[in-house]
Amino acid sequence: MTTSLPSALVEKIRQSVNPQRLVDTAVALIEIPSPTRSAGDVANKLAEILTQDGFTVERPVADWPEAPAVVVRFDTGKPGRILQFDGHLDTVHLTFVPPRVENETLYGSGASDMKGGIAAFVEALRVLRDTDSLPGGSVLLTAHDHHEGPWGDRRQVHAFIREGYTGNAVLLPEYLADRLPMAGRGMMIFEVRITREGEPVHEVLRPANLPDVVKIGAELVTRLHKLHDQIKSNSAPFAGHDSVFVGSIQAGEIYNQAATLCTIKGTRRWVTPGSAADVRAEFEELLNQLARETGAQIAVDFELQGEAFHVEPGNAIVGAFQTAYTAVTGAELPMGNKPFVDDGNTYCGIAGIPSLTHGPAATGAHTLYEAAPIAELVRVAQVYALTAIGYCAG
Repeated sequence: MTTSLPSALVEKIRQSVNPQRLVDTAVALIEIPSPTRSAGDVANKLAEILTQDGFTVERPVADWPEAPAVVVRFDTGKPGRILQFDGHLDTVHLTFVPPRVENETLYGSGASDMKGGIAAFVEALRVLRDTDSLPGGSVLLTAHDHHEGPWGDRRQVHAFIREGYTGNAVLLPEYLADRLPMAGRGMMIFEVRITREGEPVHEVLRPANLPDVVKIGAELVTRLHKLHDQIKSNSAPFAGHDSVFVGSIQAGEIYNQAATLCTIKGTRRWVTPGSAADVRAEFEELLNQLARETGAQIAVDFELQGEAFHVEPGNAIVGAFQTAYTAVTGAELPMGNKPFVDDGNTYCGIAGIPSLTHGPAATGAHTLYEAAPIAELVRVAQVYALTAIGYCAG
């Protein structure tokens, strides 16, 4: 059950969001290419914008000197909670698309994921300051590189957690607008390499008993599918169920060559928070068993993208968000799952900080066709500011 905010306050916040200022900020960020691990220039631009707005900007290295993070603390000096606005400035490694505005929609690399959302955070921070509406506590704005996989490893978020650049709760502006995610699965990307000794050889010249890396790879895929069928019974409310997915298998240089390497790539997802180590051990034992049976050498690399998490529906940040969302839209946002992994999985699943993902109803993430309706950017800026008002004073 949500409370309500004074109607005059809600109207003041809604009217104070400046659509042109918001769009100008987003365009300034989008027009600087920033593929993951190369977000230094756009981080400098964001720091410049915030400084010109009169905010004091910190630039912690956060384990990535190529692109020091951007941090602003807006503190009322009164008791209360800290709400963290956190976003990533890096984009996936696709051809750069410059910004443009057409038909009340913002286009360009990062418009959806997530420079548009970061601009909305910045606008919300401006509104809170200009209206002097934050009754207590503070807002912490953090922006960083190293989000998008497989290029990034989320090291700057881990550094934030380790170095204390965190709030009591986190809002993230990923492009999820149709539900309020209360739980999500953890995920690892795996790359298995099955190898044999010797050189590639023509199929008719291969020695007897030569390990067949393609056959072993096929057997591994079969066993991974069996594992998926076994573990999908592990389920949790909102999050869904455990899974294994194979998306790539590669071997050989030509159709009649006995290859020396077979590579298999995919994902392992799980619903139980804190299970990353157990999931990895289970996977490695499956590979060790296959290696013992076949005589092949099998190695694996894991990239942990995020831990499983859940947020209690009764947490204060949930109530503050729903109150703000209702004030702007007229109804609560239905609770649901988070279908992807974002930095909230790290903040919540690893550090235990309740984290909510909500952004504009934008489209085209991880494509060349990112688009964010300006009305949606305005809406989420209003929701972010009102959420801070409701949460920070508690």
